[in-house]
Amino acid sequence: MTTKTAIDVSGLTKSYGDNPVLRGVDLKVRSGAIFALLGSNGAGKTTTVRILSTLVKADGGTAMVNGYNVATEPAQVRRSISLTGQFAAVDEILTGRENLVLVARLRRLADPAAIADDLLARFDLLDAAGRRVATYSGGMRRRLDIAMSLIGNPPVLFLDEPTTGLDPQARLEVWATVRELAGRGTTVLLTTQYLDEAEQLADAIAILHQGRIIANGTLAELKELLPPAKVEYVQKQPSLEEIFLTIVGHGESNAIRSQS
Repeated sequence: MTTKTAIDVSGLTKSYGDNPVLRGVDLKVRSGAIFALLGSNGAGKTTTVRILSTLVKADGGTAMVNGYNVATEPAQVRRSISLTGQFAAVDEILTGRENLVLVARLRRLADPAAIADDLLARFDLLDAAGRRVATYSGGMRRRLDIAMSLIGNPPVLFLDEPTTGLDPQARLEVWATVRELAGRGTTVLLTTQYLDEAEQLADAIAILHQGRIIANGTLAELKELLPPAKVEYVQKQPSLEEIFLTIVGHGESNAIRSQS
């Protein structure tokens, strides 16, 4: 297992006017890992991803992605990453294959058709390759969106709430895709409000609350923050939801909950 750091963030701050969004974020993501950044709406998850992907400038602190400084080496960072937002950025008029070929051509890669066919096979979309994306299910669109983001083989992938609005079956399809990516060595930073999503996927988890990382570690390490509940002779391990609500306060209980 590699110990190389793919993402290294220290003291990251960002405000919009008089509204501080990030108040000194620190985190490290190991290469090839799935790292989940948890937080309720307004916690600063998307702002963090936008800074790391060079779309927004931080007010303070440092951020390194794939060994490059986000502030001083943005071009190198952009060549190292891909970003998939909360909604699938696909052209519904084009077919699945045409979407992939278009992106490969825009990136000036050799043999766009071969690249498209390889990704269609990897993401189980060959049967739908010639259909317009308007006919795709939500899960198929999201898989195509992620496939498009992998053109050029970026070592780091940001997924900003990738299963928002998807039905349970589509979510499972996306989860399988994320696991396959990590298995191939891609570093994945995943933001989510769904606690079961982080519990299922993540090698490491950080909880972002009011602009700060207030807990960080593996699921097993986070579970150790709470004493196990006991009923007679049966030990009950705390769920990630219980850990989250205990750490940030029960007032968040209606803002972020595990979805089924």
